[in-house]
Amino acid sequence: MHDSLETQTPRPEAAGGLPAGAARDGERPAVEFRNIDIAYGKFVAVRNFSLAIRKGSFVTLLGPSGCGKTTILRSIAGLVDISSGQISIGGRRVDDVPIYKRNIGLVFQSYALFPHKSVFDNVAFGLKYRNVPKPEIARRVSKALEMVRLPGSEKKLPSQLSGGQQQRIALARAIVFEPEVLLLDEPLSALDANMREEMRVEIKKIQKETGITAIFVTHDQEEALSMSDQIVVMNAGTMEQIGTPEEVYDTPATAFVADFLGKANMLAGTVTAMDGQRATIALSAGPVVAAVSPRVLAPGARVMIVVRPQKLSAGASATANRLEGRIVSTSYLGGSAIYEVDIGERTTIRVNTPIEGRAAREGEAINIGFDPGGCVLLDEKGLRIA
Repeated sequence: MHDSLETQTPRPEAAGGLPAGAARDGERPAVEFRNIDIAYGKFVAVRNFSLAIRKGSFVTLLGPSGCGKTTILRSIAGLVDISSGQISIGGRRVDDVPIYKRNIGLVFQSYALFPHKSVFDNVAFGLKYRNVPKPEIARRVSKALEMVRLPGSEKKLPSQLSGGQQQRIALARAIVFEPEVLLLDEPLSALDANMREEMRVEIKKIQKETGITAIFVTHDQEEALSMSDQIVVMNAGTMEQIGTPEEVYDTPATAFVADFLGKANMLAGTVTAMDGQRATIALSAGPVVAAVSPRVLAPGARVMIVVRPQKLSAGASATANRLEGRIVSTSYLGGSAIYEVDIGERTTIRVNTPIEGRAAREGEAINIGFDPGGCVLLDEKGLRIA
């Protein structure tokens, strides 16, 4: 939807990524993309992508399969050639530099460990390739295994380790030679849910301890929200939005971001009146609600109200925007429940709410509501009204 950072809707600058060329106080970006295109014949996988990443930050490229996120990551590593533009690491242009001269660490989904080599030899591989003296290799390998909480495992083979332990060894191998940038390509997707959560914490902890710049690729929204300093939401080879997890979740810049990140409710409607910053909106589903608008909207303007499931409350008070509906399904989550509610005109919305007493059941009538300031307005083109 947007070709580069410069063409996007202005939004507050945040800690991880910066607009292209916008180094703060003379700071040189750890990684910078300038207007890169990546094409395979006539198919353009990445189009006019620009991004500068601050040293020591954890930046996630988030998006569905085929959006270009892994292609961008592989271009930093030198595993994919760019068609135009340039990539720099630490101010040094590297898009024409061989992979072994780029000083990057790589962690893959498949671990990519040598099955017949010991843990020590797997972790030490990059150091031996760089002709590091043997005593220094031993010291660094020991330190790396301590960091990933697998000390004393030097003599084991990968087959003697669990999936989570193998991923820790892959991480140790990637950081042992102190690379400028750590690249992580969906490294947690092969792990079970409990191990994924544990490894999220470990990876983030190690990244902070080492101060290394990390670029993480995932399609998992929870991973992105819980780990990142900055999230870059990708769609069809272009950047939709960049911001902190709070910014992209609470104030999505486009309809795509709102839907992909957290499955927001999107209610179509028409503006009927303005009172200061308060817009009165007649929903296509029937009810009339109020929403805070950053600017004056003309009566008759068509808008989309974006409301996160957590911003909706069950048993809404008379002071909130009230919607009447009937529960289509209930998902019990212990202390909370997710209700799918039919509010009429073939419109179903999702409510994630704490449970008081028992959870409501399918078929029951329910009143739900949201605060006029608890939503985001999009225009007819699906862009956030700012």
